[in-house]
Amino acid sequence: MSGAPAVYTIPPWCSFADALARGLLADTAGHPERLADTVVLVPTRRAVRALSEAFLRQSAGRPTLLPRLSAIGDVEEDALWLEPADLHEDIALEVPPAIGDLQRRLLLSRLIGAEQKGLKKARQGGTTGHRPLTADQGARLAAELARFLDQVQIERLSFDRLEDLVPDDYAAHWQVVLRFLRLLTRHWPNVLAQHGQIDAATRRNRLLEAQSELWRRSPPPAPVIAAGSTGTVPATADLIKVVAGLPRGAVVLPGLDPNLDDTDWSELPATHPQAAMARLLDHIGVARQAVADWPGAVDATGSPARAALVSAALRPAAGTAAPTGDINRAAAAAALEGVFRVDCATGEEEAGVAALVLREVLDTPGKTAALVTADRVLARRVAAELLRWDVKVDDSAGIPLALTPVGVFLRLTARMAAGDLAPVDLLAVLKHPLAAGGVAPETFRARARELERAVLRGPRPAPGFDGLKRVMRGPRYADLRRWLTQLKAGGAPFVRAVGRRRVRLAKLVDAHVAFAEWLAAGAEQSGAARLWSGETGEAAAHFVAELAAAAAGQPTMAGAEYPALLDALMAGHVVRPRFGGHPRLAIWGPLEARLQQVDRLVLGGLNEGSWPADVRADPWMSRPMRKQFGLPPLERQIGLAAHDFCQAFCAAEVFLTRAERVDGTPTVESRWLSRLDVALSRAGVNPAGLRRAGHLIEWWRQLDRPAAYRPEPRPEPRPPVATRPRSLSVTQIESWLRDPYSIYARHILRLRPLDPIDAEPDAADRGTIIHDALDRFLKAYPAALPDDALDRLLEIGEASFRAFRDRPGVRAFWWPRFERIAGWFIGQEAARRVRVADSRSEVKGRAELTDDIAPFELRATADRIDRFTDGGLAIIDYKTGSVPQVREMRAGLAPQLPLEAVIAAADGFDGVPAAVARELAYWQLGGGAPAGTIRDFDGDPEAAMAAARAGLIALVRRFDDPETPYLPVPRPMAAPRYNDYAHLARVLEWSVGAPVGEP
Repeated sequence: MSGAPAVYTIPPWCSFADALARGLLADTAGHPERLADTVVLVPTRRAVRALSEAFLRQSAGRPTLLPRLSAIGDVEEDALWLEPADLHEDIALEVPPAIGDLQRRLLLSRLIGAEQKGLKKARQGGTTGHRPLTADQGARLAAELARFLDQVQIERLSFDRLEDLVPDDYAAHWQVVLRFLRLLTRHWPNVLAQHGQIDAATRRNRLLEAQSELWRRSPPPAPVIAAGSTGTVPATADLIKVVAGLPRGAVVLPGLDPNLDDTDWSELPATHPQAAMARLLDHIGVARQAVADWPGAVDATGSPARAALVSAALRPAAGTAAPTGDINRAAAAAALEGVFRVDCATGEEEAGVAALVLREVLDTPGKTAALVTADRVLARRVAAELLRWDVKVDDSAGIPLALTPVGVFLRLTARMAAGDLAPVDLLAVLKHPLAAGGVAPETFRARARELERAVLRGPRPAPGFDGLKRVMRGPRYADLRRWLTQLKAGGAPFVRAVGRRRVRLAKLVDAHVAFAEWLAAGAEQSGAARLWSGETGEAAAHFVAELAAAAAGQPTMAGAEYPALLDALMAGHVVRPRFGGHPRLAIWGPLEARLQQVDRLVLGGLNEGSWPADVRADPWMSRPMRKQFGLPPLERQIGLAAHDFCQAFCAAEVFLTRAERVDGTPTVESRWLSRLDVALSRAGVNPAGLRRAGHLIEWWRQLDRPAAYRPEPRPEPRPPVATRPRSLSVTQIESWLRDPYSIYARHILRLRPLDPIDAEPDAADRGTIIHDALDRFLKAYPAALPDDALDRLLEIGEASFRAFRDRPGVRAFWWPRFERIAGWFIGQEAARRVRVADSRSEVKGRAELTDDIAPFELRATADRIDRFTDGGLAIIDYKTGSVPQVREMRAGLAPQLPLEAVIAAADGFDGVPAAVARELAYWQLGGGAPAGTIRDFDGDPEAAMAAARAGLIALVRRFDDPETPYLPVPRPMAAPRYNDYAHLARVLEWSVGAPVGEP
């Protein structure tokens, strides 16, 4: 390449990697050894891989010697030894190792904690009373500080300039921030020196500077090409400048725009896609007009007209040229060929459309496609949607380690230990696919389900393993207690460590890893083999090993802060696929898409805040301070993202997608889409030309849309009469009236509802306790009240609450209410006992009905039956929740008390002589204000009893007909307040808008 210009460009409508490979192969045709001697520098390791694949394509699969490919961003010492050793004597090549990311964050968080104490003490006049940062807060703040440290080192700036950075006219808090930043100048260098390490950015700078000096002194005899980089890192820009000046050196820029005039070029803002290359050319000292096309850029796989369109659309507003430059209506219309825009309603819809566009490519042999997006959630959704066609495509940007199975397992086990084995946390661990505890996973999960049913449903048990075991009393839990003892042996050391007020991080990590490996062990595999295998396992093992090494020497911390610290340290670590990618489909981030090209590109997530990303405010410096200090403007990242968009927009076939709402929140379309619309309008082209793919939304919706809408009808089970219940309680009779299906599910299918996991103490628990306490009190004092009746009731209440001692939340929640109920109850009793001969509690009774029907047994357990001195009865029902409304009583939908009166009249209650009930009443015991109320049953008790009896006989007769179905909610206005079987009856599926007839 001698005699050729030092700087070239490959236009965006050409595949960068293929054009570069094509040019190198043509230049070394017939001399493969010359190609093998050529050094090619590309920005990243992924670009190295892309270029290697491009050489394979260009050589048509023939064996080919590749050039020496190297990633500028990942330079190492061994890449520097390209010349004789005597040239290196005065060049510092002994570069200390880089400090690990986790170690740096933990050391910085330690310095932050010490600095925070100093700042607080200085601001509070010597007092130290303040709330210190938690471990995870320190780690997150350290991550921000490390990011700022990297920026400063990448730009090769000195922290010495901090001293005079903030003049008096800035807000006072900036002085505090800068004092905080001085730990980077006063303490951080000493910390690095003690560990014999340097920051990774500094190390890369030194290696690049050494490489530049080596080539400057002794230019290599072989060709050296720097390709694809825009030189945003100063040390990289210096190396590129050296390469451009080598006798056999060349620089190949990606997509230099020839459409901008000189005025535009000289005034490019940081947000412009060409701003980075303008700075690089200025640094190299090469005029834009001197940049030639790369010899291999001969095949236009994309659209040159589209490059001109996007150039006009993104032209700087301050430019002197016409807003659309050379773009006329015909050129703009031609540029739209192969461009499709889809504005979707939701993120889910966008993912479905993108997956559909990618899947369509597979119907054309050899055709390739890729999704390019900065939205990782969208990328994961598209990968999931493609699985409906059994197409597996990995996101090359990787998935967060915290979301991998191993990462989730580690986070869950930490949260479980810190939460004292709270039911939800414990079950999340025990039901995780990696949990096995030394047996087959399916056996382990079966035990976990037993534990769930026995202990973890309902109110929360006492904390820890011992709290779980105390709930499991009796021989039926013997096997489960033995299994729980094994769990305790494996997990107790970690639980104890997390439960300590102060503990060293190294001990927490060791105990955590030991417990995770013990729990992951299967019947045939060790825990380490199951936990750390595969790509995600290896990445997790590397993270844990780095964390264990970094934790050594760290000060003590509160054990309860460990789960949040683990989450904070795991953030930012991703697992990238290494092998097995789909041969024709890919999902890339904008960085991964650089230098690569396919037949069809889907540019997804084109919303402000996603692509381009929001410009994050610098927590350490204001914009004027950054400029004064020498840091680049924050908007520079937008310019780089714009360059990525322009390169991708020029592909052969492009689909532009966005969602109008994401997670229910309205979005704003990307500025690049808006600018394209404006450019098209000014060129006389309707911007709707970009919206020609709305049919894709309908296609995607059709995938899950049934051919015809045939809703399932309301269930109408008609079991044989022989299986229908012949004995029900009075409360179940009410359910039978309101929702016959619940009787079918409970008594014929024999289904029983499960309590919620880690349930709050609810009305059922309160009702159990209050009923028990009042029952004991009435049995102890059925006639006369003692003088200290309230004290006696409270003592009995204490005993009733002790039955729930293994559920400490129950007492904490309900005892204050019980105290108020007790006071109200004793007040009522003092006035009532003067006309009551005796009171009976929890009285069981039954009566058989045979009026022209097969015998039917009516059962009841009356909360309370009072026998008056004149022989009449009062039947009372305690309600800790709501009581029936008057309209429900009149409609016969609340028959409990009248039916209990039927049993009483038939001499059906044990120990209660047959008598007519003259009083039917609900005592509502809420414990609020007021603590209790009395509501008498509406109407005459004898008439209500007769009506209830007749109604029950009619109901039994109706369901003795084999054609009578057990309909769910036959009368919606009379639906039960609580229905455990509504989901089985699919009430919400058929009840909306459907006519419902009477049974």
